[in-house]
Amino acid sequence: MKKRIVKSSDPLQRGYCYTLTAPAGKRFDPEFKPQLTPQQMLELGMFGGVYFYGKGAVDEYPKAWFKNIPIIEKRDKSLNYFNVNASQPMSAWVKKGWIYADDPRGWVQWYFRYYMGRRIPKEDARQIHRWKMMVRHIAQIKRKCVPGDVSCNPRQRQALLHWAYDSRKF
Repeated sequence: MKKRIVKSSDPLQRGYCYTLTAPAGKRFDPEFKPQLTPQQMLELGMFGGVYFYGKGAVDEYPKAWFKNIPIIEKRDKSLNYFNVNASQPMSAWVKKGWIYADDPRGWVQWYFRYYMGRRIPKEDARQIHRWKMMVRHIAQIKRKCVPGDVSCNPRQRQALLHWAYDSRKF
């Protein structure tokens, strides 16, 4: 694969560039098996439409991912698949040390870039570890809910969608 440089026009990260070294959607770490692609996550609805706010925030990604996806500045939980707010404000993410300098919007930004082919070994390992820790929520849903009842634990299910787990299937 020919390496390609991507320049971000995200207002939270002016002047940032990164290199794609893997084909899109391929060569993932063997321990990282997301159930949803970035486009599927967006189509299902996440973060109440505010995750990629700001002019230029989505320009580095394939346009097809954002076709018919509303991007707004004030959270609207009705845009989430489960119609609930299931995320903390970004200020909480920063306070907890979850934000990495190369991905100021957090895990989803890391995943979208990873999916496109960017690799940062140490950060990739950290984020994949965080992704794997979400299985505790899957276990709770399986323990508390009747299989197929997607109305059970909607906040946990929505949060899992934010982490590329297809919580409609538990």
